[in-house]
Order: sequence, then C-alpha cells, then structure tokens
Amino acid sequence: MASPAPLSLLLFSLLLLLLRRPDPSAAGPVATEFVYPNFTASNLLYVDSSGVFLQSPAAIFQAVIDSPGPQQPGNFYFSVVHVSTNTIVWSANRAAPVLDSAQLHLTAAGLTLSTNGSPAWSTPALNGSVSSMRLADTGNLLLLDPNNATLWQSFDHPTDVLLSGQALPVGAELVSATSASNLTEGDYRLVVTDGDAELRWNKGDQQYWSLSTDPRAAKDTNAAGSYLAMNSTGFFLFGDGGKRVVWRTTTLPAAGLHIGKLDSNGRFMILSYMLPNGSDQINEEFVAPASNCDLPFSCSSLGLCTTGDNNSCSCPPGFGSTHAGCQPSDGSILASASSCTYSPSYESFPPQIGYFANKFARARVSGTDLSECQSLCSQNCSCLGFYYRNSSGSCILLESQLGSFRTDADSSDIGFVKVVPTLSPAPTKGNWAGNVLPILLPSIAVLLLLLLLVVVFFRWRRQRKLRKSSRYSAKDIKLGRHRSWPSTRSDEEEEEEEISIPGLPTRFRYEELVAATEGFRTRIGSGGFGEVYKGMLPDKNTVAVKRISNIGVQGKREFCTEIAVIGNIHHVNLVKLRGFCVQGSKRLLVYEFMNRGSLDRPLFAAVGSPVLEWGERVEIALGTARGLAYLHGGCDHKIIHCDVKPENILLGDHSQVKISDFGLSKLLAPEQSALFTTMRGTRGYLAPEWLTNSAISDRTDVYSYGMVLLEIVRGRKNCVVVGHTDDSEQAATAGSSGGGASASSGSSTSAAAGSRVYFPMHALEMHEHGRYLELADPRLQGRVEAAEVEKVVRVALCCLHEEPALRPSMVAVVGMLEGTVPVWSPRSESLNFLRFYGRGFEARPDAMMMAAAVGQGGFYGRGKPAPSMTSTGSTTSTSQSYMSAHRLSGPR
Repeated sequence: MASPAPLSLLLFSLLLLLLRRPDPSAAGPVATEFVYPNFTASNLLYVDSSGVFLQSPAAIFQAVIDSPGPQQPGNFYFSVVHVSTNTIVWSANRAAPVLDSAQLHLTAAGLTLSTNGSPAWSTPALNGSVSSMRLADTGNLLLLDPNNATLWQSFDHPTDVLLSGQALPVGAELVSATSASNLTEGDYRLVVTDGDAELRWNKGDQQYWSLSTDPRAAKDTNAAGSYLAMNSTGFFLFGDGGKRVVWRTTTLPAAGLHIGKLDSNGRFMILSYMLPNGSDQINEEFVAPASNCDLPFSCSSLGLCTTGDNNSCSCPPGFGSTHAGCQPSDGSILASASSCTYSPSYESFPPQIGYFANKFARARVSGTDLSECQSLCSQNCSCLGFYYRNSSGSCILLESQLGSFRTDADSSDIGFVKVVPTLSPAPTKGNWAGNVLPILLPSIAVLLLLLLLVVVFFRWRRQRKLRKSSRYSAKDIKLGRHRSWPSTRSDEEEEEEEISIPGLPTRFRYEELVAATEGFRTRIGSGGFGEVYKGMLPDKNTVAVKRISNIGVQGKREFCTEIAVIGNIHHVNLVKLRGFCVQGSKRLLVYEFMNRGSLDRPLFAAVGSPVLEWGERVEIALGTARGLAYLHGGCDHKIIHCDVKPENILLGDHSQVKISDFGLSKLLAPEQSALFTTMRGTRGYLAPEWLTNSAISDRTDVYSYGMVLLEIVRGRKNCVVVGHTDDSEQAATAGSSGGGASASSGSSTSAAAGSRVYFPMHALEMHEHGRYLELADPRLQGRVEAAEVEKVVRVALCCLHEEPALRPSMVAVVGMLEGTVPVWSPRSESLNFLRFYGRGFEARPDAMMMAAAVGQGGFYGRGKPAPSMTSTGSTTSTSQSYMSAHRLSGPR
C-alpha cells in the first residue's frame, strides 16, 4: 500500500488533534431556548457539559443541574445561571438539595425534580397542558401552553436575585443564600411593602436598611407601591400598577443588563453589564446599606465596627476578645434564654456606641425612665440588652440575638448588655488542694496503670512475632528452600501491615464477602481476570463480587495503589467500584450490580427471545463510546481498557449502559503509553498492532469498539456460519492459538452444511455499494433508521482502520454518533486487511471451526444471494496485515 504524501499526513494529523480536544459541544446535546415534554435531565446524564442541558438563544443564561461549590453528594440544585459571571440567578430546590443522580422531568403536567422516585421539588398545579419549556435571554424560565401562553415562570418565584425586567410585587421578598456554595435560605431578606423596600435580619426580624431613608433615593408620588423593579436606567418602586414611580434611586448608567443580588452577608448590590452576556467590565452601581457598619454581622456578635475610610472591628469598652468572640472582661458571661433564672446585671456602653438596627427599631415604651426600661429587659428572657433614649424616654429592647455595634458620634443613646455571673465559679486558692487532689491523684494512678499494660502488651506481641519469624527461617534452611511471599506470611500477619493510601474505597474482609455471596454460590459471569458472583451487603445493596484469579498475586501496596486509582474514577457510563479485599493471596473487587447483565446476552439472544430495538442499540453504542472517551482523556490517569467486548458492557434499568473491567489491564502514565509488554484482550476484538510490535495506545480500544459496533448493528458475532439447508446463522468461535481446534460432532456437521461469513468484510463491501440497510439485524424486520444505520456502519469502519493514526479518537466517535461532528469516510485502502482475513476465513476447512447455533434466518435473509465480493485491493494472504487479522481479529 502506497504511503500518503507527507503534506497530507501532516494535515490529517492536525485534524486528529483538533478532534481529540475536549469540546463542550461534543459532550452532550445541550438544547437552545426550548425543550419539550418527555424530556429528562440530570447531572449524570449531562456530566460532559457540567450539568448544562439548556441555554438561552444568545447563550446569555443556561439551565443546569449542578453543585455551586466543590461537588459534594446531596448538594445539587436545578438553577438558572448567568454564563459569563457564573452567577446563579434562580434556584428551584433551595430547601431540598439533591444527589447528582436526581432527575428533572418535563411532562405535560409541569416540572418535577426527584431522587430515586421521591420528588424534591415540582411546579404547582397548572391551568393547562405544557407544550414546551423556554429559557429566554432575560433569564426567565417559562412553561408554555400550545398557544405560547405562560403557565408558570421563574420570575414569579424569585430567590436572591432580581433581574432587569423582573417585578418583585408588594408582599414578595428576596431571601439570601446561606453561602456561595449552600443555596438554602440564609438570614437576610429584601421585603417590598406598599410604601417602601426594606432589608431585614431574620434574627428577631431586625430591620437595617430601607429605600425611603437612603439618601440616594427620591420620592416622586404618594401613591401606594405595586412592585419593585429595575430597567435599563434605574431601580424603582412603582405604584398604580406600574404607571407611576413612588421611589427612585439615583439614576443608574444605561446598561445591557442589571443584576440585583442579595448577598449571603446581607448586602444588596446592583451590578451592571454594558453587554447582556457580561463579557465586558462589571460595574457595581448600587450597594445597600452603603456602610459596612450598618450590616447586622459586620463584626460578628457584640463586635464594634468603627466607621471611617477603612472600617475596622474591635470589642466595645469593658469587653475583651476571646476564642468565643467579645466577652465581658470581669469574668461574667452574656445572658441567654437558658440563664433566665439568674439575677442579671448589665454592662453599659458610652453614648457614642450605637446598635446597627437602632435607627429603624421601634421603642417598646416611650416616656419612661432608665430603671423601668431595665426592668422590662430583666423580666423578658429573650431580651439580651436595651438602649435608653434620654431625649424621648424611649426604651428599645435587643432581643433574640445580638448583632454588631457601631461607633456613632451623633448618638446620645445609652446602651446596656445583659450579663449573668459565671455559672461555675472557680475554687478559691485556699481550698484547691482539698477539692482537687482527691480527684486528681486516683486519675493519675489509673492512667499510669493503663500505660504500663499497653507497653507490656506490645512487648509481648513483638517477641511473639520474632519467635515465629525465627521458626520459619530455621525450617526453610533445614528444607534447603526459599518460601514465597504468600507462604512465608499468614493472612493474619499480612493484615497487621496497614497500608495507608489516599482514595481507597471501602475495604472488606474475605469472610464478609463469603457471607455476602453465600459462599460464592451464584456465579453471574466470568472473564479474563476471574469469575463474578452475585452478593448482598449488610446494607441490602446488591453487588457483583469478582474473584481475581488469572493474574499474578501483586504485592499488597501495589494492588492497593491501583485500586485507589480505579476507585476514584466516576462516570455515568463506567461501573462503580464499591470496595475491595486484599487478604493473603486473595484479591477481590466489589462492583455495583447491573441487573440486566452484559450486552452479549440480549444482543446474541436465541430465537424467541426479545430483540434489542434499534433505538436502544444506538444508546448502548453512544454510552459505551462516552465511557471509553472518559477513560482515555477525562480522568486523572489515562486508562486503556484493552478488552472492549459485549461481555464487558453491562446494562441496567432505565437504559443504563456501563463499561466493566476497566483499569485491570494496565494504568498508563503519559510516559508509559507507548508499549505493553504482554498481549491482553479477547480474540475477535484485538487490533492488528498487537502482533506487529507497534505502539499500543487508546486507538487500540477504538479498534475493539469498532468490532463491537458492527456486532451491535447485526445482532450476531462477526464470524458466523450460514447454513445452506436451514439458512441458520451460527456463531463461529476459534480454538486455541493459531485459530484451529477440534469441533464437536454437532458443530462440525453444521459447519459442513454451510458457508462461513466474516461480517466486517461484508460490511466493507456493502459500504462500497451503498447498501447499508442490508447490514441491519434481520430480526428487527426493518424497524431501523436508514441514515442511522449508515452513520453507525461508517463510524465502525473508520474505527477499524489498520493504521492506528487513521482511527478517530473516542471523543470524535462520540461527536459523530451524536451528530455534532461530521461523520468520517472510511478509507478502503486501510481496510483491505479485512478482505484478506475474510476470504481466508470463509475458505478454511471445517476442522478449523467450532460452530454453535445462535439463531434463525440467513445472514442475507432467506433466499437472498450474497453480494459480489470483488475487490480492488491486493489479494496476497501472506502479508503482515493478514497474519495479524488472522490471529487477533478472528473468531473466538
């Protein structure tokens, strides 16, 4: 085969590099503006796009299911996010964060967010049937009926953000989040009344700002307010249904987008963006309250905020700073509801120290004196202090929780904080010995005795181990031999060697797994690394337990190191490792259980069994491709599977598709990805480079995936025997190395009665003739999409290119199957080795085959002749390509 021109190779290599780059558009089908009923989204389903499943027309806002901070189980929210600034502008389930597996369902009845079938949030009963969900460039999420009328919208259910064009009506409120990573409701509210807008602290419902008292606001009319809103020029309280302005702030600069946010510290800010997508500079246009010292917790409880250019925090006079905050310097403690039975006293503040809420607080009584005000506080268990205003005789009680204090040069109010004596007074110096020594001396004696016992125990244990070690050594010398690692150390001794490796999953004892599997009673599968058994853990979770038996026994630390890497790989299309066992020479892995078993069972099912429909086959192919793409480039350690086959593709309920046995062949560091030292995998799916001393890379998995993809299309093994008398398809499996083995009498008879067909060769021929539909599983009886069959076959053939560099990466395969990347055209000159092997396979004598009947209906259908097998390629059967295909890609 002639080599391509150097320039062509360079251009093609550049194209491959571009396709291998992680592209968010290839990660998942993110919809634009609309989604429709029967739609389902979750963070796991859209893990490749970080949970984003819908974006507004200009990509200004996105709908997402994600965790706002470091991803933690149970801290996921359904939210609308401003893309450029990553600002969450609305959240559905603030009161009920969910797991990453929670699913959002859009039906004709509305939206439901649920975990394992348990609803965490849903829209209320609607007045009509939902026909679509729309995310507008304003950030509003809407449910529309068939006439495009709004049934529900997020603007009517605000959280902690007010957007341009959004109205906050009288009686509604914004509620702050607890923190940037915890969206549950916090302690601060922006409340709209019929004449004002107010900021309140939930602790005692204490007000600390209002629009009407802000010097930057101006009043236009005396009309009753209707709603608070922002537009392109400012921040307003509108009245008379929006026809008149009641209050307005200083005019804001014209901007493409304003975002008003009530922060978790109680500050309300209006940010402006000249462009709606926020790609330009962000300007902070309005902050309320203007001074940090007016915030309830600017300096924590009882802290004193000193106003000025640089606000600073300290403790008020008479109080000192401790690990618990500001406390009375005389040894007394601050009063609380639990100390109400004690007679209180009071620490006073000078007149220049005020309380953050004083300017808005309502006096409990007026025209009274200081002693009466103190009496009111002493009789009220929730009262923690009070302020007395000399000018009017007003008494203001500080209740529920104390916030921060502040310096105020214009204040003449006198403040008092309630304190009580220390509940457990310290013993005097004179009676210290009499009170403490009778308790301290026995305690010291007991501690010394325990310490002595521990020392004796460890000395005895050490001597016992030394004696046992000496006994083993003497015996080995006497027998004139060396004992191997498993034989020189018992299980009990090895368990004493603790291995501490970060990231290890749950470790089980061997006895626990014997009990979980009832003595390894139910075998559910076997593979290249051992047998798999069904088990149930004490927490009633069903698991699959793999006994590793076909690899050499690794050292304990080396095995645990590999398990730590595998256990930290998490992807929706990869089987999760629940735990492991390493005890003596025993090595076991505990995986999540997939109740539908492996793909080969339904795909190669016998006649009369249910047939996998075409749509499910495409989803299985796509899920498998996504899992392999993650192994090759999405996790911290690049992993080459080396054994991609239907038996290692597991199925579960709800269309779950997961790859198993990954990471058991070899973990590749970037500098180790050139060659393996031994051959790994399963005949029939191995790439030619295994026998040509070529580099083994992620493209080796791509080849195996291409073979699996063809079997998914046809629903049969790639090597079959077509009967002449009964037109039955039979799977041909090769024998020992070299491809030959003695067949059973029944199999030999069947083989003699029919001809052999190597499906990859025929797929290539049908591709060249454009006859793709003839390759689909005849059991589907035409229930396929012609364009999809063509796409899948072309992708499969591209994966089978003889030269690894010509095969697409798994990221590119995912993009082609999803339709986000153009489908490549297979290169016939790089697929001629399929013809070489196919002709050799079909001409081989009967004794070289071992056939087993697997279904009815000939490969080309009953009564249909096989197409012409002409070829323009070379026909030599002695080439290295033919030999590689003959020994590796042939039947098992």
